[in-house]
Amino acid sequence: MSDERPEIAGLTIGILGGTGDQGKGLARRFALAGHRVLIGSRDAARAAQAAATLGEDLPVRGAANAEVAAGADVVIVAVPWDGHRAILESLRAELAGKIVVDCVNPLGFDKQGAFALEVPEGSAAQQAAAVLTGSRVVAAFHHVSAVSLLDPAVAELDLDVLVLGDDRAATDTVQELASRIPGVRGVYGGRLRNARQVEAFTANLISINRRYKAHAGLRITDV
Repeated sequence: MSDERPEIAGLTIGILGGTGDQGKGLARRFALAGHRVLIGSRDAARAAQAAATLGEDLPVRGAANAEVAAGADVVIVAVPWDGHRAILESLRAELAGKIVVDCVNPLGFDKQGAFALEVPEGSAAQQAAAVLTGSRVVAAFHHVSAVSLLDPAVAELDLDVLVLGDDRAATDTVQELASRIPGVRGVYGGRLRNARQVEAFTANLISINRRYKAHAGLRITDV
């Protein structure tokens, strides 16, 4: 990051696909850090219900995806992979000019476990950049355990979040946002073209967690 840290305290964070555990977990942690959070879904009522489960004392509310995309300063994409392209195509106008953080992992599952899927653009983040040509796309939050995010007994996460992108100001902002979660550090991980292996590594983490019955993440040494 640059020596001058970006000002992020007043940012409203939107989460597309926020009714899933990953989205709700990130919503909870950012709300606890003092951010206003908007949870999005194709069904506004379902989004409102998801927000309510996080507690009335937190600044979280639910709405339809389009309203969330339009009303947030930074938008996190946490939708299922099979709906990734379609939802981004439908929200091009609402997301124009904004930092869009893609944390989608294109994975398949069979009897041998999780495995990375081939993506024509190279990665989910690159697909997002190809669709959202008017947005500032960043890849981050791929390896954060939803279980840990949602667990009130976990006060701090022992975790580094790799942040990738081609816009320095945008990656600096997302690194700073990641560091708002206690115990988490945002670490620059390269250009967006390097998101493929970051997304794919999630399959390895799933294997680790299944074998060791853990919620493992990553730590980068000597940085």
